[in-house]
Amino acid sequence: MKKLNVSLAVCFFTFAFAGTLQAQDTNTDNHTITISIPEVALVDIEPAATKNITLGFTAPTEAGNPVTASASNNTLWLNYSSIKSVADPTRNVSVKVNALIPGIDIHVTAAAATGSGGGTLGTPAAQITLSAADQTIISGIGSAFTGNGANNGHNLTYALAAGSGPGGVAVYADLQATATTVATVTYTISDN
Repeated sequence: MKKLNVSLAVCFFTFAFAGTLQAQDTNTDNHTITISIPEVALVDIEPAATKNITLGFTAPTEAGNPVTASASNNTLWLNYSSIKSVADPTRNVSVKVNALIPGIDIHVTAAAATGSGGGTLGTPAAQITLSAADQTIISGIGSAFTGNGANNGHNLTYALAAGSGPGGVAVYADLQATATTVATVTYTISDN
Protein backbone atom coordinates (compact mmCIF):
# COMPACT_ATOMS: atom_id res chain seq x y z
CA MET A 1 0.00 0.00 0.00
CA LYS A 2 2.87 2.29 0.74
CA LYS A 3 4.16 1.80 -2.80
CA LEU A 4 0.75 2.69 -4.20
CA ASN A 5 0.53 5.85 -2.06
CA VAL A 6 4.02 6.89 -3.05
CA SER A 7 3.30 6.15 -6.70
CA LEU A 8 0.03 8.09 -6.59
CA ALA A 9 1.74 10.97 -4.82
CA VAL A 10 4.48 11.08 -7.47
CA CYS A 11 1.87 11.01 -10.24
CA PHE A 12 -0.16 13.81 -8.69
CA PHE A 13 3.00 15.88 -8.14
CA THR A 14 4.08 15.33 -11.75
CA PHE A 15 0.66 16.34 -13.11
CA ALA A 16 0.51 19.38 -10.83
CA PHE A 17 4.02 20.49 -11.82
CA ALA A 18 3.31 19.92 -15.51
CA GLY A 19 0.07 21.88 -15.20
CA THR A 20 1.95 24.76 -13.62
CA LEU A 21 4.43 24.84 -16.47
CA GLN A 22 1.67 24.93 -19.04
CA ALA A 23 -0.20 27.65 -17.11
CA GLN A 24 2.63 30.17 -17.80
CA ASP A 25 1.35 30.85 -21.33
CA THR A 26 -2.05 32.55 -21.62
CA ASN A 27 -4.08 34.16 -24.36
CA THR A 28 -2.40 37.56 -23.62
CA ASP A 29 1.12 38.72 -22.89
CA ASN A 30 2.87 42.08 -22.60
CA HIS A 31 6.24 43.82 -22.51
CA THR A 32 7.42 47.40 -22.00
CA ILE A 33 8.80 49.98 -24.41
CA THR A 34 10.96 52.72 -22.94
CA ILE A 35 10.45 55.99 -24.81
CA SER A 36 12.70 59.03 -24.58
CA ILE A 37 11.66 62.43 -25.94
CA PRO A 38 14.31 65.16 -25.71
CA GLU A 39 13.50 68.71 -24.66
CA VAL A 40 14.18 70.96 -27.67
CA ALA A 41 14.59 74.73 -27.93
CA LEU A 42 16.23 75.85 -31.21
CA VAL A 43 15.90 79.10 -33.14
CA ASP A 44 17.52 80.52 -36.26
CA ILE A 45 17.16 83.18 -38.92
CA GLU A 46 16.83 82.12 -42.56
CA PRO A 47 18.11 82.26 -45.22
CA ALA A 48 21.36 81.69 -43.33
CA ALA A 49 23.59 82.70 -46.26
CA THR A 50 22.04 86.16 -46.62
CA LYS A 51 20.71 87.06 -43.18
CA ASN A 52 22.69 90.29 -42.83
CA ILE A 53 20.67 93.21 -44.18
CA THR A 54 21.39 96.87 -44.92
CA LEU A 55 19.02 99.71 -44.17
CA GLY A 56 19.65 103.43 -44.27
CA PHE A 57 18.39 106.93 -44.87
CA THR A 58 18.27 109.23 -47.87
CA ALA A 59 19.12 112.91 -47.50
CA PRO A 60 16.35 115.36 -48.41
CA THR A 61 16.66 117.37 -51.62
CA GLU A 62 14.64 120.26 -50.25
CA ALA A 63 15.64 122.34 -47.27
CA GLY A 64 13.31 121.91 -44.33
CA ASN A 65 12.56 118.21 -44.95
CA PRO A 66 13.82 115.32 -42.75
CA VAL A 67 15.94 112.39 -43.87
CA THR A 68 13.88 109.54 -45.34
CA ALA A 69 14.25 105.94 -44.26
CA SER A 70 14.93 103.31 -46.92
CA ALA A 71 12.19 100.81 -47.76
CA SER A 72 11.52 98.12 -45.20
CA ASN A 73 13.15 94.70 -45.55
CA ASN A 74 11.11 91.48 -45.30
CA THR A 75 13.59 88.92 -46.63
CA LEU A 76 14.24 87.14 -43.31
CA TRP A 77 12.35 84.28 -41.63
CA LEU A 78 12.37 83.18 -38.00
CA ASN A 79 12.45 79.36 -37.67
CA TYR A 80 12.22 77.39 -34.43
CA SER A 81 11.83 73.86 -33.08
CA SER A 82 10.40 73.26 -29.62
CA ILE A 83 9.53 70.28 -27.47
CA LYS A 84 8.18 71.75 -24.24
CA SER A 85 8.97 70.44 -20.79
CA VAL A 86 6.38 69.29 -18.28
CA ALA A 87 7.29 72.18 -15.95
CA ASP A 88 7.07 74.90 -18.64
CA PRO A 89 4.16 74.35 -21.02
CA THR A 90 5.05 77.20 -23.41
CA ARG A 91 8.03 79.15 -24.68
CA ASN A 92 8.67 82.63 -26.04
CA VAL A 93 11.10 84.08 -28.54
CA SER A 94 12.59 87.39 -27.45
CA VAL A 95 14.57 89.91 -29.47
CA LYS A 96 17.08 92.63 -28.60
CA VAL A 97 19.75 94.73 -30.28
CA ASN A 98 23.31 95.02 -28.95
CA ALA A 99 23.75 98.72 -29.66
CA LEU A 100 21.33 101.58 -29.96
CA ILE A 101 22.13 103.94 -32.81
CA PRO A 102 21.66 107.56 -31.76
CA GLY A 103 18.51 109.05 -33.24
CA ILE A 104 17.25 105.87 -34.92
CA ASP A 105 14.36 103.57 -34.08
CA ILE A 106 14.71 100.06 -35.54
CA HIS A 107 11.30 98.41 -35.88
CA VAL A 108 10.74 94.69 -36.36
CA THR A 109 7.44 92.94 -36.99
CA ALA A 110 6.89 89.18 -37.10
CA ALA A 111 4.05 87.84 -39.25
CA ALA A 112 1.90 84.84 -38.33
CA ALA A 113 3.61 81.51 -38.97
CA THR A 114 3.28 80.00 -42.45
CA GLY A 115 4.88 77.11 -44.30
CA SER A 116 5.39 73.45 -43.56
CA GLY A 117 5.45 73.53 -39.75
CA GLY A 118 3.15 71.94 -37.20
CA GLY A 119 2.28 71.76 -33.53
CA THR A 120 1.45 74.70 -31.27
CA LEU A 121 3.14 77.54 -33.14
CA GLY A 122 3.54 80.86 -31.35
CA THR A 123 1.65 84.11 -31.68
CA PRO A 124 3.55 87.20 -32.90
CA ALA A 125 3.49 90.49 -31.01
CA ALA A 126 2.72 93.79 -32.66
CA GLN A 127 5.57 95.86 -34.11
CA ILE A 128 8.49 96.18 -31.70
CA THR A 129 10.97 99.03 -31.46
CA LEU A 130 14.25 97.26 -30.73
CA SER A 131 16.12 98.06 -27.54
CA ALA A 132 18.97 96.59 -25.51
CA ALA A 133 16.41 94.77 -23.32
CA ASP A 134 14.81 91.50 -24.39
CA GLN A 135 11.26 91.93 -25.71
CA THR A 136 8.88 89.09 -26.52
CA ILE A 137 8.22 88.92 -30.25
CA ILE A 138 6.62 85.41 -30.35
CA SER A 139 4.70 83.98 -27.39
CA GLY A 140 2.80 80.79 -26.58
CA ILE A 141 5.05 78.31 -28.39
CA GLY A 142 4.31 74.73 -27.38
CA SER A 143 5.72 71.59 -28.92
CA ALA A 144 6.09 72.77 -32.50
CA PHE A 145 8.31 73.21 -35.53
CA THR A 146 8.05 75.95 -38.16
CA GLY A 147 9.68 74.18 -41.07
CA ASN A 148 13.20 75.07 -42.12
CA GLY A 149 14.36 77.84 -44.41
CA ALA A 150 12.81 80.82 -46.13
CA ASN A 151 9.01 80.81 -46.52
CA ASN A 152 8.67 78.79 -43.29
CA GLY A 153 8.02 80.22 -39.85
CA HIS A 154 7.49 83.89 -39.12
CA ASN A 155 8.41 86.43 -41.83
CA LEU A 156 10.32 89.34 -40.26
CA THR A 157 9.95 92.90 -41.49
CA TYR A 158 12.59 95.45 -40.48
CA ALA A 159 12.10 99.18 -40.89
CA LEU A 160 14.02 102.26 -39.76
CA ALA A 161 12.60 105.50 -38.50
CA ALA A 162 14.34 108.68 -37.52
CA GLY A 163 13.79 109.15 -33.80
CA SER A 164 10.31 110.29 -32.98
CA GLY A 165 10.68 110.92 -29.27
CA PRO A 166 7.72 109.80 -27.17
CA GLY A 167 6.87 106.15 -27.86
CA GLY A 168 10.14 105.55 -29.66
CA VAL A 169 13.60 104.78 -28.38
CA ALA A 170 15.35 107.59 -30.23
CA VAL A 171 15.01 111.32 -30.74
CA TYR A 172 15.71 113.04 -34.09
CA ALA A 173 18.01 115.54 -32.40
CA ASP A 174 20.39 112.65 -31.59
CA LEU A 175 21.02 111.69 -35.25
CA GLN A 176 24.69 111.77 -36.29
CA ALA A 177 26.11 111.31 -39.77
CA THR A 178 27.98 108.02 -40.08
CA ALA A 179 29.10 105.98 -43.10
CA THR A 180 28.37 102.60 -41.53
CA THR A 181 27.11 101.48 -38.15
CA VAL A 182 26.49 97.80 -37.42
CA ALA A 183 23.95 96.57 -34.90
CA THR A 184 23.49 92.91 -34.01
CA VAL A 185 19.95 91.68 -33.45
CA THR A 186 19.66 88.59 -31.23
CA TYR A 187 16.70 86.21 -31.02
CA THR A 188 16.42 83.85 -28.03
CA ILE A 189 13.92 81.04 -27.42
CA SER A 190 13.28 80.36 -23.75
CA ASP A 191 10.76 78.96 -21.30
CA ASN A 192 8.20 81.36 -19.90
